[in-house]
Amino acid sequence: MISPFRLREAARVIRAGGVVACPTESVYGLSCDPLNRRAVLHLLSIKQRAMEKGLILLAADISQLAPFAILEGEWMRKVRSTWPGPVTWLLPAQPFLPYWINGGRGTVACRVTAHPPAAALCNTVGHALVSTSANLAGRPPARTPLQVHLACPGTDFILSGPLGDLERPTQIRDARTGETLREA
Repeated sequence: MISPFRLREAARVIRAGGVVACPTESVYGLSCDPLNRRAVLHLLSIKQRAMEKGLILLAADISQLAPFAILEGEWMRKVRSTWPGPVTWLLPAQPFLPYWINGGRGTVACRVTAHPPAAALCNTVGHALVSTSANLAGRPPARTPLQVHLACPGTDFILSGPLGDLERPTQIRDARTGETLREA
């Protein structure tokens, strides 16, 4: 269980434009405000990740994704049947979605998490967050706060807590085609 004080502190860091490491379903993730360009650039710098790759948005509730993704269409029944849960879906992006979120693609990667610490952080902040594994691009993701500290210097706050039961990062699927892009 994560203390309410630590959650509020992590939310304060995110609102101030910082990057927070948070436990997710399988690994620690780096999170920030997706609409704060400077925060996203800082996160990408920590990971040494190209902006063109795009990022995953994590939410506690599907309504938190409405500003970013189109949540209507025949494919949404499939999507809703897996949420909350450990499946990330590529959904059609809202028009004028900032480039730094999805790398300029017409889709955006989204997940409604069932993992209590990650969902609590989204709820405490009050909106969806960027969530990408805490590691340098191409390296194994961090599974402990110490690994986050060592692998991701520049992270502003580490929210310690339990990981979920997954051994690997979440599955990624395309909502329109059903194609699996990354296995769990």
